[in-house]
Amino acid sequence: MVNSVKDLIKPVIKSVLYPLYERRIFSKLDFAQTPRHIGVILDGNRRWSKANPAFDGDTSSSRGHKAGAEKIIDLLDWCEESKVEVLTIWLLSNQNLTRPAEELEPLLKIIADTVNDLANRRRWEIRPVGSMELLPKELAAQLTDIAAKTKGIKGVVINVAIGYGGRSEIADAVKSLINSPANSGKSAAEIANSINVDEISRHLYTAGLPDPDLVIRTSGEQRLGGFLLWQSAHSEFYFCEAYWPDFRRIDFLRALRAFSQRNRRFGK
Repeated sequence: MVNSVKDLIKPVIKSVLYPLYERRIFSKLDFAQTPRHIGVILDGNRRWSKANPAFDGDTSSSRGHKAGAEKIIDLLDWCEESKVEVLTIWLLSNQNLTRPAEELEPLLKIIADTVNDLANRRRWEIRPVGSMELLPKELAAQLTDIAAKTKGIKGVVINVAIGYGGRSEIADAVKSLINSPANSGKSAAEIANSINVDEISRHLYTAGLPDPDLVIRTSGEQRLGGFLLWQSAHSEFYFCEAYWPDFRRIDFLRALRAFSQRNRRFGK
């Protein structure tokens, strides 16, 4: 009986105290120190579904991915109120493309619907980043069309990393640099002499955008897994225990607070 009462009281206490705590953190944040670019590894959808069965017992991966997709709008709202300029969200790695068809096909449909929904809101510029040639042709064409239609929209720039891998991005950047019209007719030695950090950066998927100041990963895993390998050389990292569908505004604000308290030396 005692445990039952405690179980009933805890949610009530949280519902009262958490908004107060959120407002307190938000009021103390210095938005002059807000990260310009945040990268988020949206991890834990499948584990969330297994840990939180639906009323009908559904613990499928698709259910978890749908719950995770719904959370993205919340994340964008939080970014807007915190003056974040660029958000990169990792929706699908290139390694994920080898998953069984019965899991991959529903996931690709959820991703397509999610990106289309973001585009239809006309609030953000959406830039697909990743190995588009590895995606189904219909999805790749949809992403290209969305990028064209949302280009120039004022607001948070969203990089949707789909079929993305950090090593592949660097390899593609070097290939692009070598095949650049500017290098047409040059010898291999001349091209090699022209390759430097700045030149490679100009051929990355995120060329023209600032590198991420802060990278957040949910689900308790403490590794990048290949996310923005080149760009995150001087990023700050924040690892959150919550599975992505459970990620809350207070978790986001805590990440911003942790970032603001760090002394960034950029490798110096």
